[in-house]
Amino acid sequence: MIKWAGWIITLFGTAHTLLALTVEKAARHAGTWFSGGLWSEDLAAMSPAGSAYWLSLESFGPPLILVGLTVLWLDRRDITPPAFIAWALGAWTVVDAVVLPLTPWPLIALACALLLIGARRAHRDNPAPNAATRDAGLNAS
Repeated sequence: MIKWAGWIITLFGTAHTLLALTVEKAARHAGTWFSGGLWSEDLAAMSPAGSAYWLSLESFGPPLILVGLTVLWLDRRDITPPAFIAWALGAWTVVDAVVLPLTPWPLIALACALLLIGARRAHRDNPAPNAATRDAGLNAS
């Protein structure tokens, strides 16, 4: 379940970022972004280049990619991701669902549920996975 959650989060973030850059044509403003054109940007009266930047590179897409890859990295090493990742991402998803109900937020909600279920199962199956390692390290000193 944890692996599925990591892949859903990673693919969601990747799809959001790439679709914003291509389908929404945000990348056409890259010249403005990298030439300092946004340095004096007024966030209350955003330009098309500023809006495209916040939709693509400064959106939640890149951080979701990092969160998803971190979950996958932890899972590959048999480390259960902390439940706070799912709870924090879930809270963010609830806000997204309220503000923009016609977005694919249910995918992230599913990933959060899978992550929480996977973490609970891992904890149930091995309640103190690091206790023996920690104790062994203390006794070896």
